[in-house]
Amino acid sequence: MCVFWKKRLKRRRSSLEDESYASFAGSMMLVRSIARDLFPQPLSSYIFSKLSRLFSTPFSSITLVIEEFSGAARNQVYAAAEVYLRTINNITPSTHRLCVGKNIRQKTVSLALDNSGQLEDAFDNVNLTWRFKVRKEKSGAEQRQFELSFHKKHKDKVMESYFPYVLARADAIKEEQRVVQLYSRHLMSDTDFKGRCTWGSVNLEHPSTFDMMEMDPVTKRMIVEDLERFVRRREFYKKVGKAWKRGYLLYGSPGTGKSSLIAAMANYLKFDVYDLELTSIQNNNELRRVLLSMTNRSILVIEDIDCSVDIQNGESNKRSQDISQRSASNKLTLSGLLNFTDGLWSSCGDERIIVFTTNHKEQLDPALLRPGRMDLHIYMSY
Repeated sequence: MCVFWKKRLKRRRSSLEDESYASFAGSMMLVRSIARDLFPQPLSSYIFSKLSRLFSTPFSSITLVIEEFSGAARNQVYAAAEVYLRTINNITPSTHRLCVGKNIRQKTVSLALDNSGQLEDAFDNVNLTWRFKVRKEKSGAEQRQFELSFHKKHKDKVMESYFPYVLARADAIKEEQRVVQLYSRHLMSDTDFKGRCTWGSVNLEHPSTFDMMEMDPVTKRMIVEDLERFVRRREFYKKVGKAWKRGYLLYGSPGTGKSSLIAAMANYLKFDVYDLELTSIQNNNELRRVLLSMTNRSILVIEDIDCSVDIQNGESNKRSQDISQRSASNKLTLSGLLNFTDGLWSSCGDERIIVFTTNHKEQLDPALLRPGRMDLHIYMSY
């Protein structure tokens, strides 16, 4: 009996809320109509927005907070919203500051929210309000976030339909406007205030393509086919329980086109390139942060891997002693690099390629050369 009355009360409460919302919406429509007749359009819009905020009932709306980072990794919903909102032009009268931008693939400039600005969106008869806010932490650093507000009766529709729509639209927009980026840690400070690795980027304008590269036709065809097979085998990697990644080793004399081949791979796949100097990495923990900060569909490049003492062949007693001493002080070690390329941390991301280059393949530790770490060895000759 108690359960029966609880259900009836819940339905009645929901019905009252809907009636209140409908009554409020009708009243606001009447106010808007009168305001349009009495005042100029900008002033009437401003008055209506203020009245809407003043008379909205606390129980009728819900606000979802979407922070830029989810733990140590960047929040994918935040990144998608950032791209998607640039396509919305329904700016509310209370918004008085917008960021203007354009990349080389865009035909027109795009607008983005500045701090405290807001945009209105509509999806399947649901009205939504996006706000962008920047909070100051005690440390002085900034924490960026989006807030999405809507009537709470639409919560299921927003979670199950609207967010997937935003994610899909963002992917489509990025693909249309995609410009391959070259990332480097030297273009920005190495970590943010929470210890997460940060990268700066520039457009990768290297002209190299497979069509113009002078190399053995059989080798060139083999590389292209390997790349194509890799990007279409998502389900295969999932089926066999392996991280969706591929490792390449480019070796040969200096000046044989290793960097040009990497650029051709990036231009062919439309993958961003992350250029990492191992000599700038202080310890294994920092190497993990680098991996977590990379995006999917990217190429991590570690050039001249033979120039790092810790990851060369450890036959020399001196080198072995160096490795032991550095391990004891929690420095970058061979074990840390192996974990990075083939251990649990390597599964933190999808559709990634790791490219190592070296002038002296024979100096590398055999543990690095096996499949799963460096899957394909490509000799670059003159």
